[in-house]
Amino acid sequence: MSHPDILAVRRLGAPPWPTIDPFLFCVHHKDDYPEGTAQMGPPREALAGRNMGSDFSGKDGWSMYHGDVVPGFPRHPHRGFETITVLRRGFCDHSDSLGATARFGPGDAQWMTAGAGIVHSEMFPMVRQDAPNPLELFQLWINLPARSKMVAPYFTMFWAHQVPEVVETDAEGRTTTVLVTAGAYKGHSPPPPPPDSWAADPDNHVAVWTLELAPGARYTLPPADAAAQRVLYVFEGTEPMVGGQHVVAPSAVQLRPGRGVEMVGGTTPTRVLLLQGRPIGEPVAKQGPFVMNTREELAQAFSDYRRTGFGGWPWSRADPAHPADETRFAGPPGGRRESP
Repeated sequence: MSHPDILAVRRLGAPPWPTIDPFLFCVHHKDDYPEGTAQMGPPREALAGRNMGSDFSGKDGWSMYHGDVVPGFPRHPHRGFETITVLRRGFCDHSDSLGATARFGPGDAQWMTAGAGIVHSEMFPMVRQDAPNPLELFQLWINLPARSKMVAPYFTMFWAHQVPEVVETDAEGRTTTVLVTAGAYKGHSPPPPPPDSWAADPDNHVAVWTLELAPGARYTLPPADAAAQRVLYVFEGTEPMVGGQHVVAPSAVQLRPGRGVEMVGGTTPTRVLLLQGRPIGEPVAKQGPFVMNTREELAQAFSDYRRTGFGGWPWSRADPAHPADETRFAGPPGGRRESP
């Protein structure tokens, strides 16, 4: 019998995974990239048989996505929502139409408000020529309410040392580690979200946490406000349990928010992404890179992008990547460079 606080369990296929309001999109990229070349891409012979320009094949354990030399997502526009990128392994090189640029790595997160319109690229440089270049990340899209759809774009970095890592230990000494990208957890809070984000208002109870349970660890997920919706994406682990129910990874478990739910790690480490927030509750009109409230607003978004390019593209390439020996950094608009 299901736990009374489990609303639904759904097996997951290939990403993107289903989401609930206020989240729009959830994708887990996990690529076992080989040794890189001097151009920070895979060797030419490894590209044979791929649909270059749109390679989501997973051939040999990795994809090029829309990249031709460096894997990733060259220049593309967004409007009407936010992206949150949580990096677990590897590197991501960001560039955008605001003039912002960054390289971020394991434990870092990037939060970008597209608002009225932004163009950006996300490339995955294979910086090592003498060893494999594994990549793992989550990219999430979180909606903006109608009043904030056309706010000014905004870019910020959360460096790994700013993201709280809370270790819980059960009675048997087994640990559960909680990384807090958004939302407070037992008095621990990450940097504030962008100012126009739905997550900026604590009354919206937005949380983005990643959890890792050691084998057999017992952990109780604290309750959320009754106004929130929450989903656990159990993406790795053998025979973990949620609310007394065995879950086969990968699966999404939608929870009733008002009470705590016990989780038990499986026979291998159990890894979970939690997404939570109060629903925005507005109509969603979505097409490609734009998310608005009506079809008319979507048509206007495409028209505006064709007319203005959302400010243009200040970079010489559609797929810019930083030198292989570059360290993690961010260069927000205005030229002020920051590093962890």
